[in-house]
Amino acid sequence: MTHYKVSVVIEREDDWYVALCPELDIASQGRSIEEARNNLKEALELYLETADPSEIQLPHDPPFVSTLDVVVK
Repeated sequence: MTHYKVSVVIEREDDWYVALCPELDIASQGRSIEEARNNLKEALELYLETADPSEIQLPHDPPFVSTLDVVVK
């Protein structure tokens, strides 16, 4: 069994939530944050179970995610 730690970005799009794993460029969606996250987890598991090890290129450290205030005059 191999353990992977990946980042998840979840954004609301109209009535749906879209969950994205930026390291592997895999996304899924759901009607709630929890459903989108669970659907992404399932998609990642399926991908990682079937992908050739050479296709799995994960960085050693997860990306740093932050917010930034930008003021435009």
